[in-house]
Amino acid sequence: MSIRGRIRVLNVAEKPSVAKSVAEILSRGGSGMRSREGRSRYNRVFEFEYAIGGQLCHMLMTSVTGHLMEIDFEDRFRKWHSCDPADLYHAPIRKYVPQDKLDLKRTLEEEARRCHWLVLWLDCDREGENIAFEVVDVCTSANSQLNIWRARFSALIDREIHASVQNLVRPNKLFADAVDARQEIDLRIGASFTRFQTMLLRDAFVLDFAGDDRSIVLSYGPCQFPTLGFIVERYWEIQAHEPEEFWTINCSHTSEEGTATFSWMRGHLFDYTCAVIIYEMCVEDPMATVTDVKHKEKLKYPPYPLSTVELQKRASRFFRMSSEHTMKVAEELYQAGFISYPRTETDGFSVNTDLHAIVREQVAHPTWGPYAQQLLDPEVRLWRNPSNGGHDDKAHPPIHPTKLFAGVPGWTEDHKRLYEFVVRHFLACVSQPAVGAETKVDIDIAGEQFSATGLVIKARNYLDVYRFESWGGVVIPTYNIEQQFIPTILTLDSGVTRPPPLLSESDLLSCMDKAGIGTDATMHDHIKKLLDRYYVTKDANTRFSPTKLGEALVMGYDDMGYELWKPYLRSMMECDMKEVSMGSKSKSQVLESCLQQMKACFLDARQNKIKLLDAMEMFFERSGRSGDTQNFGATVKQCGVCNESDMLLKRRPNGDFMVGCQRFPLCRNVVWLPGAISDANVTGNICPRCTPGPVFLIQFKFRRMEIPPNYDVDHLGCVGGCDDILRELVEICGTGSRNATPMTARGQTSDRPNATNRRNTGSTPCSRCRQAGHSSNDCPSQVSRSCRAQSTISNARKSTISNARNSAGPILCNCGEPCTLRTANTESNRGRKFYACQSRDCDFFVWEENLENGAAQGRGAARGNSGRSSSSTARRGGRGRGQRGDQADGLRFVSATGEQVPGSCFVCGDPSHFANTCPNRGR
Repeated sequence: MSIRGRIRVLNVAEKPSVAKSVAEILSRGGSGMRSREGRSRYNRVFEFEYAIGGQLCHMLMTSVTGHLMEIDFEDRFRKWHSCDPADLYHAPIRKYVPQDKLDLKRTLEEEARRCHWLVLWLDCDREGENIAFEVVDVCTSANSQLNIWRARFSALIDREIHASVQNLVRPNKLFADAVDARQEIDLRIGASFTRFQTMLLRDAFVLDFAGDDRSIVLSYGPCQFPTLGFIVERYWEIQAHEPEEFWTINCSHTSEEGTATFSWMRGHLFDYTCAVIIYEMCVEDPMATVTDVKHKEKLKYPPYPLSTVELQKRASRFFRMSSEHTMKVAEELYQAGFISYPRTETDGFSVNTDLHAIVREQVAHPTWGPYAQQLLDPEVRLWRNPSNGGHDDKAHPPIHPTKLFAGVPGWTEDHKRLYEFVVRHFLACVSQPAVGAETKVDIDIAGEQFSATGLVIKARNYLDVYRFESWGGVVIPTYNIEQQFIPTILTLDSGVTRPPPLLSESDLLSCMDKAGIGTDATMHDHIKKLLDRYYVTKDANTRFSPTKLGEALVMGYDDMGYELWKPYLRSMMECDMKEVSMGSKSKSQVLESCLQQMKACFLDARQNKIKLLDAMEMFFERSGRSGDTQNFGATVKQCGVCNESDMLLKRRPNGDFMVGCQRFPLCRNVVWLPGAISDANVTGNICPRCTPGPVFLIQFKFRRMEIPPNYDVDHLGCVGGCDDILRELVEICGTGSRNATPMTARGQTSDRPNATNRRNTGSTPCSRCRQAGHSSNDCPSQVSRSCRAQSTISNARKSTISNARNSAGPILCNCGEPCTLRTANTESNRGRKFYACQSRDCDFFVWEENLENGAAQGRGAARGNSGRSSSSTARRGGRGRGQRGDQADGLRFVSATGEQVPGSCFVCGDPSHFANTCPNRGR
């Protein structure tokens, strides 16, 4: 384990460039540094000797590339159509090393086995701490005896690196827990809402901004949507603005010393009459009297030390650089050792920071070097200890220069501009404020008050180096109290109110920072995501406008009454993360409360999805394709036809449930389910009988009025072929697709749990005339019987029905009983309304639309009129699902619309009974 008794120390940095820089700094003055390849060709291993606390150590320095691990749902929940999106709030997740980082994992394991210590050189923020514990998990799995330490540093310069390695600390598990909680919350919320709104809207509308609208993802993020909300809300303010005219009195006075412009103390008036009256008073008595003259010293203070958010805001305002590009350039400057760590919330320097040493580094620069020299000269008295902005993340100091920039080949103007800005900002914050002399003059004209302000710059101080800000002086003539003069100009001018401007990137970052949306290290990512998803656009002035898609999404959620696009929910989550990092709350507490709250919001949003559809319809045309999350469901089993995909529980556009192959239309394997199902959900239970498995059981809920009374409404069933009850209910209730025999992609009959697809109508005798060659649906005797039944309805009766319909009274059948209005449930007539008698012994039937034409179609004769005794008739098996007469009259099944359908026992083939009462069942 050791070389001549030395401690072997494995050092791990967050990036290869950082590992190389740290190794170079620590190996200087020693016996040199050796380099070799690791398992990953991008992450080399550097070896050198170094003494820690007087103990000579053999150092091995390598790196990762950001996060070593990812979190995701287990495989069963990863596919978009594999489950109900609501299940993602409690679906199991795992943290693992992805395939592209397995080489890094092997390098760490191999090196850890031969080392005594592990020193973590990850970035000193919450995210870096989380990556540190990912490295710890991998290394300790190979060597559980490792002594684990943390190096805390803020700049890749000699004094920082040597100080950090000599003052090692233990890693902070609370910081890592806070990031774990945030990652899990973002994964569950983002995945559920993204799947919901993408599957609901993408196929339902023609999204004209995308070439292939079926490939786009309408993503939702807990930070992304509030950020979009800021942009849309400002856009709505502008659209809602109505210009309003106002009037103001302008006054100026010119003398030999110059011109003074006086502002009306009332500002402006919206009432024209009042403004005219006041103006006429001033014109009639225009003599101005000086009522007050004030002189005072005015200071313009330098900025606070530079935090990440301020860096992004000022780079956007001064250079029109995007926040994403700003962070990319700043990261490269940091890795090259020119500036300190660019991700920090701190805007105040510690009293232990040697600020003079940082300034001395810049004295040699040809442009701002002379100013730096003045700062160090005590006689000039330009130095001032910087102000504190009140924020401290306890991890990194404010952003500042770490060494003189002499130019790097290949670097762009943006690198030079951003480095210059960091230097000038630092020099400004340790400088004296600018000093000015302000003069304010108040005058009175006919009782109306006016004022003018002048400013003379006495000492520019920090403004000499901070060229990004200006403080223009305004010189006004000298006035004395009680002095009188006639204004040179005195006019009544009109103007109109103007809406606020669109949010600039600087404005948006301020809104996010104030509301606690994202962190200093992630804000730019959320803004970029909005642009990538085409939710917003950015113009040349870095101002944001929402697209039709972005506005429609916010409008839809706003109409629901749930302010998911507002910052409040995310702000509370960020506060919870901070509580976790401080140890005030546990990770489990935060996860439970946040996910419970957001799941309730998700379920309500899905319940009110019509609001989203209505909002989208205001901006986009309907595509005619189905777009609903209910069309997709959880995996039930593997497809036995294509053997390449899973069979999913789906809900068809007409409301029926089915189990179909995910590869449709390439594979058309399908299992038809009973038409009486009101709800169905795949459970985690596996059928112990069906092979090959697993075949997941489905919890069915049936409509009571559509199944026989001896069947339960709730049934935990299997579609693998072993469920007799499911097969019987398919036989009794049908599937809603009886006219089409489902076929697989290659032409095979589907594996539906139904005997009807195995029946040969050519060999089975008709249940009416007992003759082969036709089905009971096409039986000639049935047609004639139907015609006779219809002919019993007299013209007088038709008139009575029509009159009753027109008078809005009850519809009466032949037996004199009032009829009930029902809805057909067959495939060809689904949704049509019809009237049927409430009596079990009467099969009166008429379509609702036919009443308006005075025509009653269907069966109008009561059973008693046909000569059959009421005792020979069978009771209705559910609402309109079927009737059975005596055998001599021929077996007849009647659907809810009165259409006759064939039926016989699928166990023995006898048409005189159903399978549930078959004496041969179970033999």
